[in-house]
Amino acid sequence: MELTLTEERNPLTTNIDTLTTLDMLALINAEDQKVALAVHDELPKIAAAVDAITTRMQHSGRLIYIGAGTSGRLGVLDASECPPTFGTLPKLVVGLIAGGPAALTESIEGAEDDHDRAAHEIAESDVSKNDSVVSVAASGRTPYAIGGLEEAKRRGALTVSIACNRPSPLGKLADIDIALLVGPEVVTGSTRLKAGTAQKMVLNMISTAVMIRLGKTYSNLMVDVQPTNIKLRQRARRIVAEATGLGLNQAGELLQACDGEVKTAIVAVLAGVSPQVARQRLRETGGFVRKAIG
Repeated sequence: MELTLTEERNPLTTNIDTLTTLDMLALINAEDQKVALAVHDELPKIAAAVDAITTRMQHSGRLIYIGAGTSGRLGVLDASECPPTFGTLPKLVVGLIAGGPAALTESIEGAEDDHDRAAHEIAESDVSKNDSVVSVAASGRTPYAIGGLEEAKRRGALTVSIACNRPSPLGKLADIDIALLVGPEVVTGSTRLKAGTAQKMVLNMISTAVMIRLGKTYSNLMVDVQPTNIKLRQRARRIVAEATGLGLNQAGELLQACDGEVKTAIVAVLAGVSPQVARQRLRETGGFVRKAIG
């Protein structure tokens, strides 16, 4: 089998075990700086993915990440952050990982090679044409990642690949092929390093940009945040204060009057209407604060 870019030996780090700690870290840092440039090169593909995913989610579709090992964990992590950050339902953005939940904290040997299991999990999730499946694999060759994407494609879903090689079997299969060419790792084959960092950056970009397109922010404020703990209640109060110019105490009182709904509070102040009218305007405009303000 031909050696992939992610498995090649890095000629710049062959003496890494002889360096001082500071020089070792400087070398790792220098390699990490290549990650953002590799992501930059794929921005048109990432934008295409965001727009296509948004369109499907506007028609009740879901965003489903699938992967193994580090790639799978990153997908699960990104999915799990969407409900507290953007107020999404838990099943709107989903992460599937080879080996199941246990694989989040331990290595499940052989799970990444289970092509059929991934296909079964996509089928079990009742994936349809309105859904988007993003398959993540540093090598672009992982059987689990490929099996999931094949089944998603068969079901008519949007298929997106995030790999660190091009060409790759995963990329050739996908509707949108995102290839993050970060080069060989500092430690040969340890794709939790540059490859993992690049994948996380892109997953962050995709979910954040999609949520912005769905009206989950006003300006750069996360106005669909759910105030479910002390930190988030304080954040909600600050968001309302920032958006409206109210003092923190006033913002807190307004939030109470609006049943903790950040968007409702902002629209009520900026449009000069009651919480009830603000809530109705938000329903009529699909939850977009700017449109509800008028």
